[in-house]
Amino acid sequence: MNRLQQNLERIIAARHHDPFTVLGIHDESDQSYLTVYRPHADSVWVTVEGQRTEMKQIGSSGLFRIEGDATSWGRHPVLVERSGDWEQHFIDPYTFWPQVSEEWLNGFHLQECFDAYRLMGAHPWQIDNIDGTLFVVWAPNAERVSVVGDFNRWDGRVNPMRSRGQSGIWELFIPEFEDGALYKFEIRNRDTGEVTIKSDPYGRFFEVRPNSASRYCAPAHYQWQDDLWLQRRSKADWLHSPQSIYEVHLGSWRRQDNGDFLSYRELAEQLVSYVKEMGFTHIELLPVTEFPFDGSWGYQVTGFFAPTSRFGDINDFKYFVDHCHCNGIGVILDWVPAHFPRDAHGLARFDGTCLYEHDDPRRGEHKDWGTLIFNYGRNEVRNFLFSSAYFWLEEFHVDGLRVDAVASMLYLDYSRQAGEWTPNQYGGNENLEAIHFIRRTNEKVHQDFPGVLMMAEESTAWPQVSRPVYLGGLGFSMKWNMGWMNDTLRYVKHDPVHRPFHHENLTFSLLYAFSENFVLPLSHDEVVHGKYSLLEKMPGDGWQQFANLRLLFTYMYTHPGKKLLFMGGEFGQGREWCHDRALDWHLLEHDWQRGVQSVVRDLNGHYQKLPALHRYDFEERGFQWIDCHDSSQSVISFLRRSEQGYVIVVLNFTPVVREHYRIGVPEGVQYQEIFNSDSIYYGGSNISNGTAIQAEPDAHMNQPCSITLTLPPLAGIILSPA
Repeated sequence: MNRLQQNLERIIAARHHDPFTVLGIHDESDQSYLTVYRPHADSVWVTVEGQRTEMKQIGSSGLFRIEGDATSWGRHPVLVERSGDWEQHFIDPYTFWPQVSEEWLNGFHLQECFDAYRLMGAHPWQIDNIDGTLFVVWAPNAERVSVVGDFNRWDGRVNPMRSRGQSGIWELFIPEFEDGALYKFEIRNRDTGEVTIKSDPYGRFFEVRPNSASRYCAPAHYQWQDDLWLQRRSKADWLHSPQSIYEVHLGSWRRQDNGDFLSYRELAEQLVSYVKEMGFTHIELLPVTEFPFDGSWGYQVTGFFAPTSRFGDINDFKYFVDHCHCNGIGVILDWVPAHFPRDAHGLARFDGTCLYEHDDPRRGEHKDWGTLIFNYGRNEVRNFLFSSAYFWLEEFHVDGLRVDAVASMLYLDYSRQAGEWTPNQYGGNENLEAIHFIRRTNEKVHQDFPGVLMMAEESTAWPQVSRPVYLGGLGFSMKWNMGWMNDTLRYVKHDPVHRPFHHENLTFSLLYAFSENFVLPLSHDEVVHGKYSLLEKMPGDGWQQFANLRLLFTYMYTHPGKKLLFMGGEFGQGREWCHDRALDWHLLEHDWQRGVQSVVRDLNGHYQKLPALHRYDFEERGFQWIDCHDSSQSVISFLRRSEQGYVIVVLNFTPVVREHYRIGVPEGVQYQEIFNSDSIYYGGSNISNGTAIQAEPDAHMNQPCSITLTLPPLAGIILSPA
């Protein structure tokens, strides 16, 4: 068997790594040959100026050849395939030169690449004035990779790709590829012969679950209206600005009457209007990166470059972000570079080997979640994740990324027993490769997108999470304060009669409140899986439960740190959150729920308007205890300060009215009550101190003056100098 026959047989068997050496136009001796492989064709014809010449089939193999003068066929021959009554016209893909430059290949393989999404995946392309689509995928351990879809009957023999050597990149230009066509990559492993069919790792749009094909969509131009927002963002002093974040799961915030999802555009109109009315500054979205299983809430991602098609297409999501910005609302996305699911169509064993994940299960598996861990030591994997972050910031103008499960990235022994993990090169449990990835991501994002926020969900005592990389930190803008959340919820669950014995849960957070740039999160994780809703966590009868909830929010909004509240909490959702149904909006028919909603709205207003409550959220000079020791009465009091003034906060965590309660104050002036969570307007008992509280020149609690108050039950008050 000569070399040509061997190559032809490898084409027929779908095992050829470089089909361009066989297919297309080639010279043999003094003759030119055009060879195509169309296994479903009865006949194939070459068309020249409307004239058709039939190609000769080699046996019954599906290989068709014609010999002659190559100049007569044109540089890129137009062919006609016939099968029964069906006829398809196409331009031969195997007459085009490689499109990905050697420089780019080397950069992707050996260097940092933060915009690989501009070339990887499927993109509109033009060669020699012929429009089509360029497909590029990384599969270094493949013997053969093909583009498959409806257009070729999902047959991997029809459109095998060109191997670009040691780079592991495969590419193929398909002329006149139909917009909206479904496609995947069929991959044959070179060692085992295993054939897998995978979605595009860089795909921009996908079928709705349970289907999993990538959908090619030529990018439609979107006319952004948020230039002024982006200009302001780049100059914003976010460290000293109010940030009150409304955390949202788009699929269950609100639904249509028939139970269907709202679209991105419908959400833009309804959600943005509500968030603006409630006084939040940002919306944080549980992951909208494409995911196959609704029950993962988006945290098991298969499309790191695709907004989920559950709610619309790419331009619909751009409209959502744009509409937020035009209404003064920032958008933060949950981003999941810590792990990915095992779904057969996704990244797992992508080319028949552990490509994106570690081969060693001691480093490559999250047993708790049933997912796989990215191999941060591979340049191509880091570039994939770098590019995902850049994609959302560049293409969708989002204002921040909240990085999920950072602790699981930092520690090699995260949720593992002895013998289930391997130490790093120095014998420690730190994941050095993940740490390098995190730092480089944060460095580049802050460098290239001024004003964009990088937030860490990090639950351990790892130092300097929100400190710059050049100071030895991880480089995040902010960190979720999980300690504050756990201590606070643990405290408020106790019956007030027991709270004096747990007072340290209320005050301990101020010992470390300024060690990081903290966000105070009352997130989705606290209202699922049998943890009860925030309202259900509260002890006592109905009145006391709502009073406790109003008090909890008052404590959060006056405590140093930026604020985050999961949807439903702001109006006292009565039952746990469920991703399969909308929030219980009908509860707003009741006075108590409306009262909680009004408390959150007014606290947002005070938090934004009073510099004392936000200016120094991250600095000690913005906070001073008046009294943190009154555990017997479960009362705390403190000052919040800025250059523009100060406010006094007093919180009573018992259902007892405290009359003649004396606290120290900084000045011998008149004070007024500017907020009272016990107001009748909120559903409280309306015990108030009014707007004329005269200080006395009696030093008390290390303050030069003092005032006497009546503390309402299970309530917080905010005072300011009149």
